[in-house]
Amino acid sequence: KRSPVPDRSDRLFVRGIAVFARHGLHAAEAELGQRFDIDLVLELDTSEAGRTDDYSRTVCYGTAFETVRAIAETQRFKLIEALGETIAERLLADFPRLTAVEIEIRKPSAPVAGIFDTIGLSIRRERAPG
Repeated sequence: KRSPVPDRSDRLFVRGIAVFARHGLHAAEAELGQRFDIDLVLELDTSEAGRTDDYSRTVCYGTAFETVRAIAETQRFKLIEALGETIAERLLADFPRLTAVEIEIRKPSAPVAGIFDTIGLSIRRERAPG
């Protein structure tokens, strides 16, 4: 009996990317802007990079960070869902070694009448098979 394929759920992560952006439905959000905090998890098999100590066998988390920051700071979205989807699509397109990405976007100053720490979105997108 064959043993199952090992689970390669290695993760590189960047937590607490802080950007100032103008995302949101309301005119005041577009005009004034606000802080967004983004966490990024990059899933890939890191075993070969770990065994060989070869940078070309992994993903550059610095480049991924710059990709996230550029999208968040230069594009405008009404919905954080659209921001998250755009980031996920770009990362999967730009980094062929990735098998999946997880993105959490927090909006600590969301225009909601009430007391809360943050409002946000968490998504996970996998590379399409084939």
